[in-house]
Amino acid sequence: MNEDPRYDVPPAFRPPSEPPPGQAPPPPPPSNPITRIEFERVFGGRVLAWIGGFATLLGVIFLMRSAVDSSWFTEEVRTLMAGFGSLLLLAFGLWMHEKKGRLEVARIAVAVAIPGLYATTVVASQVYDLIDPVIGLEVAALIGLLGVFIAVRWSSMLVGSVGMLGALAAPMLVGTSNDGGSIAFVAVALAASVGVLLWQRWNWLALGAFVVSAPQLLTWMWGDTITITSDGVSGLDEPTLLILGVLAGFWALYAAAAFGYELRVRGEEKLPVSSWLLLLCSSVFVFVTGCIVINDDATLAMNAWIFGCAAVHLLLGGAAIRFGIHREIGSLLTAGGIAIGSIGFANAFDGPMLVAVWAAMAAALAFMATRVDRGPVPALSDAERLLILALSFLGLAFLHTLAVEAPPYAIAEGVADLGSSLVAIACCAGAAFACWYYGREIEPKTATVVGYLSATGFVYLGSVAIIDVIGDNASGEAREIGQAWLSAFWTATGLGAVVWGMVRRSPKARLGGLALLAVAIVKVWTYDLSELEELARALSFVALGLLLLAGAFAYQRFKPEEEEEENGGEADEREPQASV
Repeated sequence: MNEDPRYDVPPAFRPPSEPPPGQAPPPPPPSNPITRIEFERVFGGRVLAWIGGFATLLGVIFLMRSAVDSSWFTEEVRTLMAGFGSLLLLAFGLWMHEKKGRLEVARIAVAVAIPGLYATTVVASQVYDLIDPVIGLEVAALIGLLGVFIAVRWSSMLVGSVGMLGALAAPMLVGTSNDGGSIAFVAVALAASVGVLLWQRWNWLALGAFVVSAPQLLTWMWGDTITITSDGVSGLDEPTLLILGVLAGFWALYAAAAFGYELRVRGEEKLPVSSWLLLLCSSVFVFVTGCIVINDDATLAMNAWIFGCAAVHLLLGGAAIRFGIHREIGSLLTAGGIAIGSIGFANAFDGPMLVAVWAAMAAALAFMATRVDRGPVPALSDAERLLILALSFLGLAFLHTLAVEAPPYAIAEGVADLGSSLVAIACCAGAAFACWYYGREIEPKTATVVGYLSATGFVYLGSVAIIDVIGDNASGEAREIGQAWLSAFWTATGLGAVVWGMVRRSPKARLGGLALLAVAIVKVWTYDLSELEELARALSFVALGLLLLAGAFAYQRFKPEEEEEENGGEADEREPQASV
């Protein structure tokens, strides 16, 4: 009996033996190519079935269109031939699947029969007027329910893809997508696709349904009379209110297609990329199309449409988060609502009012971030997401202010409207302060940067006021004395920040003050020295020199504590006394 303990382990669990030194490891086994039998099974049993099914479907559609163009048969005969052929193909597929097993041919036959029946119904009701449109819609709904039942019961992606997408494309393929009632058949087919997606997570089907149905929706709205001019898009075939209602209904179906499965199972699984992409594409499509339909002339209607879309997204997103339906769905809808709302504010307001609205939203979102869950999650927490949204609105406010209300050259030439500029800058700086205050416990490093941004905003506020009040004369021309006052203001403010940091034991405040002092020094030794006249230049240098001497004296009396340096400035929250 072998005493080696390695032989007590079953062979399947033993570690692989290492080759002797100097001997190369054995080469990996060669990958076996597909055998002839496997090739025949795949190509003969599946590929031929797919090609045959598509050929049959296209052949039926081409036959119907040729019969219509050539008037081979009467309208009743054509419809009966198409309907009978599709029913026969459906019965054959059901019989093959139930009696002969899960054959690919059976699924192909059913997948081809469903759009065939749907196309026959569309032609009979919309083209030939053989049946009442209401009855045609009821028949289409029954065909859709039948397709949903078969696709879910068989768990067949083939029936779901070819059957549902073929039914969606039927009005377009038979040439009736311009007719007024054709959009109802598209909506019924889309609802049937949503029914399948409620029970099966077939992500590609949701995107495919959007790709097939969205162009038909545009064709129904404008048809062949669309006109694109400098004033906008004209040539609508339907009333505006009807179009907006249809757009809202289609968006609801797209949203259900994107999130229906997750809402039914009530799971917290990560959303697939297709769901995010579908909601993004559908929201942008419906929102932009609605704006084009309304046109810019109807300001009230445009604002109502934009804020209505934003409110729907926010309400649905808030409900999903509040009632624990799905966290990612709620976050995605809320983000979409906030983005649309920001566009609405930009359309409804202008000037400092727009900056004030964006700044208020930034402060409100930062406050909300302190009232939601901050627990660690694989992705971003709810608090971090709200803080990101707050910073996004803060960025919009700052960009608008620097681009329109108070551009950077204002510290040299002044501004056209001092009141509007000061209001805009104050709103930005105040919102940045709120984001810093509420974001300290969520993301300290980001909050520190935002805090410096807030301080910069307040300094910029004083700078613009000094240049516009002191640096401009009655005719609006710049005076050099304003630059001397600006240099003194920057130096005094930087020195004040340094002293405040000494008293409060705040390294961050001291570093910010030193940075502003450095900017003032560079300005005086470059711009003031070369551009200002004698008197203004002398005042700049005297003010800078005296204030820097005061700062140096304060630093010589102040000694940072070792604990403060080791903790990286965590002593900001304490309030010890310091002698200066």
